[in-house]
Amino acid sequence: MGANMARRLKSCGYPIAAVYDLNKETAAAVAAELGAACPATLAEVTASADVIFTVVSDDAAQLSLFAEKGDTLFAGATGKVFVNCATISPKTHVEIERRGKKSWVFTLECCIASSIPQALDGTLYMMCGGTPTVFERVKPILENLSSTLRHIGPAGQ
Repeated sequence: MGANMARRLKSCGYPIAAVYDLNKETAAAVAAELGAACPATLAEVTASADVIFTVVSDDAAQLSLFAEKGDTLFAGATGKVFVNCATISPKTHVEIERRGKKSWVFTLECCIASSIPQALDGTLYMMCGGTPTVFERVKPILENLSSTLRHIGPAGQ
């Protein structure tokens, strides 16, 4: 899903700075296709962009990206925006937002109710939770991914 969202954004004229995946071969192939870097660490991902999208499979994976110590996307992330496109438990989205505030970063929960074809053609159904200010900040980007974009309230909603 993340690769196809990146492909869509690239086709809309957005530069894709980096691609990261636990499967290094997949990450390298997608990065090469998109003309992006393939960093070895999460901190390098953060250093490469102002808006970072995450797409993971479960709560544990999401929490590991935003660990409170060690290699984490929050390292050196002051002022950056993280758009977390995982349909995971509400409590995890709330926890990520809490951790983000401690690191002076902005987070937006962006649950998706669609699949790969919709990611490629920009018609994802996106339900976003977080502060209205953060939602408005990234809305122009999200509008390229979604034909049905909703801000539904605070994180965890």
